[in-house]
Amino acid sequence: MNGAGAHKAHPLRSRNPMTDLDQIHINFSPDQLTLLNIVLAFILFGVALDLKPEDFKRVFSAPRSVLVGFFAQYLFLPVLTLGMIWVFNAPASLALGMILVAVCPGGNISNFMTHLARGNIALSVTLTSFTTLSAIILTPLTFSFWSSLVPQAQELRATIFVEPQQMFKTIFQLIFIPVVLGMGTKQLFPKVALWLYRPTRILSLAIFIVFIVVAIHGNWENIRTYLSDIFFLVFLYNGLAMASGYFLARLFKRPEVDARALTMETGIHNTGLGLILVFNFFNGLGGMAIMLAWWGIWDLISSFALGLWWNRNHPKEWSVERGA
Repeated sequence: MNGAGAHKAHPLRSRNPMTDLDQIHINFSPDQLTLLNIVLAFILFGVALDLKPEDFKRVFSAPRSVLVGFFAQYLFLPVLTLGMIWVFNAPASLALGMILVAVCPGGNISNFMTHLARGNIALSVTLTSFTTLSAIILTPLTFSFWSSLVPQAQELRATIFVEPQQMFKTIFQLIFIPVVLGMGTKQLFPKVALWLYRPTRILSLAIFIVFIVVAIHGNWENIRTYLSDIFFLVFLYNGLAMASGYFLARLFKRPEVDARALTMETGIHNTGLGLILVFNFFNGLGGMAIMLAWWGIWDLISSFALGLWWNRNHPKEWSVERGA
């Protein structure tokens, strides 16, 4: 990080980021926000096209790995995040962005990456589904709790923070409705769902990537100025998140295929949802938006690289059967 060595200061202290990052705002028009809402809903609709009520029964038939996944995502990762915020003395808006990353549900791309890594796909689908649905309640509540433990964010939090009920309403609209529509299509019109599933996922991912590119282009000066401050932080943060998913699974004596799935679920988060929350409730606050945007790009790179590496090594428990 810039300025980390000369005075043995924290890596994020270059250019007074405590004031700079906390004061910049990412340019994002109401029309762009509406489009982002539609894109996210479309992505979640596509995910739900492959879900059945039976998918959720796995929680009760084999709950141990699912419980380890929940522990990794909703307790261990936020605690790890607080530790990193303290070590790096992260500026307030960046710290809030890190907390929001931690409490966002798993990203649907984790299912593909788990398959690539020869992990337990059924476990990945189950965890993604449950964390997505539980985000309606857990994301607002856990963000409220964990962000209250960040001392340097208290003043900023007091000026921008919203009630969890408001965030609950937004997440309910963005997650619950498209997921119900997708699962309903799967149940009532299975042939239509099968026909829509693959093109919907490809198209939604392509649209999201194009959207990120356009957003980056419109805010290039801010990103170019501050990306160097967070590049290593996100690299380390994402690496530790993935490692925590893997080693917690092994600590609790879960099989290798489950450990690979939990690695992807802990390291890949739905930062599209996080960005919507930033623009809806935090006025595009620079540190939060840059953290979520770069995490959303980097976790695709890191998980794909790890998936390719693991793809060369077949765990003895691995099976291509999804069980869905």
